[in-house]
Amino acid sequence: MAKSFREHLEQDEVLVCDGAMGTMLYSKGIYINRCFDELNLSNPAMVKDVHLDYLKSGADIIETNTFGANWFKLEPHGLEERLYEINFQGVKIAREAAGGKAFVAGSIGPLGRPIEPIGHLSQEEARQAFYDQAKAQFEGGVDLFILETFKDINEIHQALLAVKDVCDLPVIAQMAFTDEGKTAYGVSPEEVVRKLEGWGADVVGINCSTGPEGVWKAIQEMARVSDIPLSAQPNAGFPQLVQGRLLYLASPEYFAEYAKRFIQSGVRIVGGCCGTTPAHIRAIRTAVKALRPSRQLVEVKVVEVEEKVLQVKKPAEKSKLGEKLGKKFVVSIEMNPPRGPDFSKVVEGARRIKVAGVDAVNIPDGPRASARMSPLALATILESKVGIETILHYTCRDRNILGMQSDLLGAHALGLRNILIVTGDPPKLGDYPTATAVFDVDSIGLVRIANNLNNGTDLAGNPIGAATSFHIGVGANPGAISFEEEISRLKQKIEAGAEYILTQPVFDIKLLEKLLDGIKEYKIPVLAGILPLVSYRNAEFLHNEVPGMSIPKTVRDRMQRADSGEEAKKVGVQIAQEVLQEVKNMVQGVYLMPPFGRYEVALQVVEVLK
Repeated sequence: MAKSFREHLEQDEVLVCDGAMGTMLYSKGIYINRCFDELNLSNPAMVKDVHLDYLKSGADIIETNTFGANWFKLEPHGLEERLYEINFQGVKIAREAAGGKAFVAGSIGPLGRPIEPIGHLSQEEARQAFYDQAKAQFEGGVDLFILETFKDINEIHQALLAVKDVCDLPVIAQMAFTDEGKTAYGVSPEEVVRKLEGWGADVVGINCSTGPEGVWKAIQEMARVSDIPLSAQPNAGFPQLVQGRLLYLASPEYFAEYAKRFIQSGVRIVGGCCGTTPAHIRAIRTAVKALRPSRQLVEVKVVEVEEKVLQVKKPAEKSKLGEKLGKKFVVSIEMNPPRGPDFSKVVEGARRIKVAGVDAVNIPDGPRASARMSPLALATILESKVGIETILHYTCRDRNILGMQSDLLGAHALGLRNILIVTGDPPKLGDYPTATAVFDVDSIGLVRIANNLNNGTDLAGNPIGAATSFHIGVGANPGAISFEEEISRLKQKIEAGAEYILTQPVFDIKLLEKLLDGIKEYKIPVLAGILPLVSYRNAEFLHNEVPGMSIPKTVRDRMQRADSGEEAKKVGVQIAQEVLQEVKNMVQGVYLMPPFGRYEVALQVVEVLK
């Protein structure tokens, strides 16, 4: 190229970027379950052909076939060790195709895992992953970088920092927006352009997202508040299911009309994303050939909005359980949701438990990854029909972050206040091992989301009108294989907003003492888990096959001597009572897990407190 990329920007020239790589590879018979980035190694000729098609259509910039070539996306394909090779080769293929007549942009997309503060992946880990990818592309000889299809402003920030750590090449930073005109985490176009410009991006833009109309509207909002060069690469409309295939139906002519609007709004880089083809790029090239960017000056009126001060409740104000903790020794008993629609036996058991003076009922969420009635539904039934307080277990396994937020708001509207947030067992441990797990966030991220709701904002910090008043609990395992990691994560949960802790079943008091000592500075209420054993076989199964369970050999030996039957049940209750007696002055309550739904066994255990 006679001029550098930055020289083109300085001279207000319009550059046309290419369209979708994945769409074209799919059209050539590459299925979506394949790693498209790996084709740089196994079929470079096919990748080069796609580049050449876009160049023939008039593209000034072609993107490398490296969008998902980061450690986290390559790892499921067993390709993480070939990260450098895939990225380097992707650049080499694009440079050979361009032949010095077009710019080669290194494509970097999201990692595929949420990062802090929503996800468990640290910002340092994310930055390192982006650094490794950017370094390989820089050494391969890219002219610039395109960070694209990001939904999290924090993640693209780490990607931008990583590229800056590698080199000083130009960076186009693009985010994806929903049809509501904000990112998936609720950040507006105005805020996106201000932040990315402040962080040093050369061009800020929008790609993927919706079709041309939605992207154009968001671009106009960016143009109102910044004069940084803008870019637009929309999808070819919304995909539609046609004879079992998802197809994008926006025509090249329609796309070309919006390309003109983009340029008139100040866009310097225009191209396409999902569903676009060389035909779309050819139409864009023709439409913008004689155009130069221009911006309409829009008067922005500043409207002062009176902020509503939200009162955030203390734990004692959120629920009866929150009020009791610290004032009396609390007893909670676990009740599993039924496998079918009939909840009558659970209601009957809850009534007996309430009469016995138990403070609350714990309702697990798909224990051991089994399919059961919704715990949210059962909690609502028990609170309304029995009048006993519930602790709703909520896992990160089955819903994405939007679904989890919706569930929590719905639970609050139904009057549920006590929640226990856990990451959840993977489906492969349960009845449906082929079921798909989501895990958009882990328990730490979900605690942050729930705490945000308690402070009157959603996960993106947007006001929700009124604060929720969840009493947020978390789990802990005194017998964790990696105790240091368990304590580290537990501290993160507390700092994210946890207000009480329920432990896994305790059989070894020393392990509980060690756990309590590890978090002593937080002064947070703890309910110790107690599980009455019913037989030697039961003890061996729990110890060897249930995740998170650790039963000392001395306890298993006692159960072995009793073996099975009534004598074994009696010994199991005795062991549980001994544990209860030992922990009652160490913790603020207990959480009993009756075996096989035998609530009378749990009630026998707590008789020792009378």
